[in-house]
Amino acid sequence: MVILQIHIIHVSLLLVCVELSWPFAAGMMQWEPAVDSSSSGFIPRVVLELASNTKEEAAAWLLSRIRDPQRNGGAELLVEQLGPGVGAQEKDNPNLFLVGASWPRLLSGAEDVGLFKEYSDGSMRGFTCANKHNFKHFKGEGDGFLSMSECQYIIKHELDTLRAKEETHVPGYTQAKLYPGKSIIRRLQSKGILIQMFPLHDKEDLKRLSFSWYKKVKLSLQPLDEIKHYYGEGQALYFGFLEYFTFALVPMAFIGVPYYLFDWEDYDKYVVFAVFNMIWCTVILELWKRRSASLAYHWGTLSRKKAFEEPRPGFHGVLGFNPVTGREEPLYPNVKRQLRIYLVSLPFVLLCLYFSLYIMMIYFLMEGWALSVHDENPTFWTGLLLFIPSIIYAVVIEVMNLIYRYAAEFLTDWENHRLESSFQNHLVLKVLVFNFFNCFASLFYIAFIMQDMALLRHSLATLLITSQILNQIMEAFLPYWLQRRRNKKMVRKVLKRRIFEDKVLPLPEQVRLEADMSMYLGTFDDYLELFLLFGYVSLFSCVYPLAAVLVVLNNITEVYSDAFKMCHVFKRPFADPAANIGVWQLAFEAMSVIAVVTNCALIGMSPQVKGYFPDSETQLILWTVAIEHGLLAFKFILTFLIPDVPKYIQIKLARLEFESLEALKKKKMEASEVSKKIQ
Repeated sequence: MVILQIHIIHVSLLLVCVELSWPFAAGMMQWEPAVDSSSSGFIPRVVLELASNTKEEAAAWLLSRIRDPQRNGGAELLVEQLGPGVGAQEKDNPNLFLVGASWPRLLSGAEDVGLFKEYSDGSMRGFTCANKHNFKHFKGEGDGFLSMSECQYIIKHELDTLRAKEETHVPGYTQAKLYPGKSIIRRLQSKGILIQMFPLHDKEDLKRLSFSWYKKVKLSLQPLDEIKHYYGEGQALYFGFLEYFTFALVPMAFIGVPYYLFDWEDYDKYVVFAVFNMIWCTVILELWKRRSASLAYHWGTLSRKKAFEEPRPGFHGVLGFNPVTGREEPLYPNVKRQLRIYLVSLPFVLLCLYFSLYIMMIYFLMEGWALSVHDENPTFWTGLLLFIPSIIYAVVIEVMNLIYRYAAEFLTDWENHRLESSFQNHLVLKVLVFNFFNCFASLFYIAFIMQDMALLRHSLATLLITSQILNQIMEAFLPYWLQRRRNKKMVRKVLKRRIFEDKVLPLPEQVRLEADMSMYLGTFDDYLELFLLFGYVSLFSCVYPLAAVLVVLNNITEVYSDAFKMCHVFKRPFADPAANIGVWQLAFEAMSVIAVVTNCALIGMSPQVKGYFPDSETQLILWTVAIEHGLLAFKFILTFLIPDVPKYIQIKLARLEFESLEALKKKKMEASEVSKKIQ
């Protein structure tokens, strides 16, 4: 059985590697540079696609607002309409616009968004145009001081903060209401006038990144700096955490293999491994905080102040004034939102949990039936029958998780949260609660109600392997197959037009090809998968030590498949200047607390420990609870003893704060002396 399980994972890994050797788009064509900057000075960085039936007055108004100087309330950006290209068809959307910016505008935008760059003394400081020559690597105009992703993020920020002045509605659309201070881009998105806004890929940078990331087999770390340079800090932190989690699993996998082999039939000798589990899940999360802080400081996001959040595009309410900004915007009573949460969303989540519990009981009935059939007639086929209920249950779990995800998104959107961060936090909470219960309820029932360690090992192995195979199919093979078919169709269309002879794709076709690619929906599903895998390993791997081995193999395939999807399946996402993994850090820490309690309970149930309390089960329970509380206390003490930020970074941040205060005092003194001279 063990050999079969590992063989399945190895086959999955081999198939992914074979799939990754077929870069359907990048291998068939190359992209010419967007525009020769030396000839036109305009470098397109962001694409805006309006609906094909957008009224001309609306498009003209939007373009004028984008081009207007900042002093007139515009974004002061460069924008050109995408030409039809050679061989254009009538059904091609003509409303594609390329947005760029002059170098001085990008520098002023970098100061506006609070971009941190490396100073001449090696520290990371907020960029200012006044001190631009004191920053490392700044040489002059267009010198690469700002990466492509940073330029695109600046342009997106300027577009997002483009606000209505005295307009009452979008020209040509009386139903698209506007008011002073309303974000124009968000209104166009909510009304379906603006279909999408995405940054363009850069052929040369993408080619270099692809080669160093996944196109060569190597035993080295991921190029996190290059990933950050091309995709931004949010993506780089996800891949950094995936890499860190994989390496953190290696000691557990190294111990788990001999532990599993020597204790194949003895399901009760798991005390030592359970103790290791408790220490491991605490230490790795604390060390990750330090690793995350080091990366964030190196990338300039650790001390970066978060910008004031604008309302979500779908947020609605009665028009009023924001007490913080003083601008007009929709206002929605928090009482109504809370009523929706507690009277609708919460009962729905509880109902889903009950349904999940009902499905779990059906699974146990199927498990009992399969066991009875095997006991009556123990043959090879009835032995295989024992795995069928767990496989079916694992498939049902994945389907239920997928359906519930859509329902949770609908409910969270209906709750009408003003901020995107609030929306994400409530969505994560809903999804985590259901996924945790749906995936682990049966294992808790087997472990602590049935107290059947053999069945627990069997169920955990089947659920883990089946879920990994399904995830590889849903997240890797199916998207690759669908996207390859669509992109091959697009390539055939381009070839029929005969618009290039040397396999260099012109700009119009590059933009249209990228516009048809799938939109990248963020790292939510990726973190959720890692969260569940972390749960399988930290909660019950003491009874199935090979869990860590399987998760390591899964993570290796995840690195390559995610890298391939980012480079060739999805549109390029905008950079996300994150300083950490956000709410997912709290989710993993909560799982580690549950892991301590679970492993203590498993230790208390082991025959070795029960042997010390032959006459008093109550005393055993009291001792188990006392040890569990002591370990939790030790865990929280360890959290305080291990600083989240390394000492050398703390010193640099303190020095920077001191210098800022001294500079402020100096400015005040100079201003005071000037005022005295004037008097």
